[in-house]
Amino acid sequence: MSAPARSGGTDRTNRKKLAFGLVMLIGIGITTALGLWQLDRRDWKLALIARVTERVDRPPVPAPGPAEWPGVTAAGDEYRHVTMTGRFLNDRETLVQAVTALGGGFWVVTPFRTDQGFTVLVNRGFVPSDRRDPATRPAGQIEGDTRVAGLLRISEPGGGFLRDNDPAAGRWYSRDVAAIAKARDLAGSAPFFVDADAQPNDGGWPKGGMTVVQFRNSHLGYALTWFGLAAMLAAALAVILRGR
Repeated sequence: MSAPARSGGTDRTNRKKLAFGLVMLIGIGITTALGLWQLDRRDWKLALIARVTERVDRPPVPAPGPAEWPGVTAAGDEYRHVTMTGRFLNDRETLVQAVTALGGGFWVVTPFRTDQGFTVLVNRGFVPSDRRDPATRPAGQIEGDTRVAGLLRISEPGGGFLRDNDPAAGRWYSRDVAAIAKARDLAGSAPFFVDADAQPNDGGWPKGGMTVVQFRNSHLGYALTWFGLAAMLAAALAVILRGR
């Protein structure tokens, strides 16, 4: 009577070991994939750091015109120091939610009609929530011909902060150039935007020159952590297999 019971108990134990082993294999695959993803992110971050370091301190050049727009890319142009002359279209500014070293608030993104006839969205800088209304910063609303210098940035489509842009409600979480240009009825708008430099605005707002140009690169540490977890799971699986 006891022999069948032991056989059934052994089968159940073996099934549990098999199920646990399959879980270990899946875990090894996931943690290894995450480690490889972090290595890819590390390569991307190193390329970004090299690109920014090489470009931000160059003398400014004229912003690309329409003939050059098809060739503008992150790899080839982002963080180039550019300059433009023209006029701000202050009545069409857009506030984009921002979290900065100065706290939470908004980026003031204003169309800039260049002397060459095309339009570029300019992130004029940061304002806190109590300065979101242009009436609270009238001195900073530049009128007439002016010059803008800053860093060329690539559009941020879709949204940010895990929230989608809502043009109809006027809620923006990323600097989505195409969507903002459509919402503000801007024909001939460039496919990039410009982060204005730190040249002070009258009244102190908006505050420009806040582009992040220094980036943490912890991806190698994260990759080693994931690979370490994969090794621990592999060791646990080996113990299970030896036990069987």
